[in-house]
Amino acid sequence: MKRNSKTGSALKEVIETPREADAEASGGVTAVTRALQLLDTFGMQDEHLSLAELTRRSQMHKTTALRLLRTLALAGYVVQREDGGWRLGPAAGWLGARYQASFDANGVVEPMLLALSQATGESAAFYVREGNSRTCLARVEGPQPIRHHARMGAMLPLDLGSPGRVILAFSGEPGKLYEDIRKKGYHYSIGEREKNVATVSAPVFGLRWALLGSVCISGPADRLPKAKLIGHAKTIMKAANELSYALAGRPTAQTPAVVSTWHP
Repeated sequence: MKRNSKTGSALKEVIETPREADAEASGGVTAVTRALQLLDTFGMQDEHLSLAELTRRSQMHKTTALRLLRTLALAGYVVQREDGGWRLGPAAGWLGARYQASFDANGVVEPMLLALSQATGESAAFYVREGNSRTCLARVEGPQPIRHHARMGAMLPLDLGSPGRVILAFSGEPGKLYEDIRKKGYHYSIGEREKNVATVSAPVFGLRWALLGSVCISGPADRLPKAKLIGHAKTIMKAANELSYALAGRPTAQTPAVVSTWHP
C-alpha cells in the first residue's frame, strides 16, 4: 500500500516536533537528543533490534532513525548485523565501563542516607543482594539516643525484614506479598528479623534501571508503630527514587512504573 506523503509528514510533525522543542528550549542539540533516544531503546535483554522496532520504540521517523544509526555506527556506538538488525557497539560498552569505574556510589548514597535520617529522625541504611543474602553497604546512625544498630557487612536473610523483602520483590519473586510490594513500591516490617525492631524500605535502581538494592530506615518498634512506618513510606520512596535517578539517569523504557509514579 502506497504511503500518503502528507499523512507521513503530519505524523512526523506530531511525533518529533515536541522532542525538538524540548531540546531547543533546554539549549540542547536536537540531533544529539535523538541519537541518545535511539541508544536508550535498547533494553537489558535486547541483543539486537530491527530498524522497525527501533523506530517503534523511539517513535522516530524511519529515515531519521536510519541516518542517526549510520552516524552512531561510524563512532562504534552501534553495529549493523548482516540481517539488517542493529546492536550496541564496543564504544557503548567502553563508555559504560568508564562510567562505572569513575563513579563513587558512596559519594551519592551516604549524603542521601544522611538527609533521610535527618528527615525521619531514624537510622538509615542501604542494602544490596549477595547471593541469597543481603548486606548493609552504607549506614547513617539516627539522632535518637535509643536506636537500632546494624553491623556493616553482616550477611542477613533476604526473607526476613523489609530491606530483603523489597529486594526479593523487585527481583521478581512470585507470591501475593511480593506482588503487593511491587504495587506499593515499599514494604514495612515489625519484629520480623529482630524483636522490637521496625523498618520500612524502598527499592533503588542502578545503571539501565537494574535493581541495585534497597534503602530503609529502622528503629525501635515502640517508636515506629505501623501508622508511623506508613507515614514515613513516601519519604523513603522519595529518597530511593532520587537515588535511583542519580545512579541510573533519566527515565527510559526500563524505568519501573513505581519510580515514575512517586518521583516528584
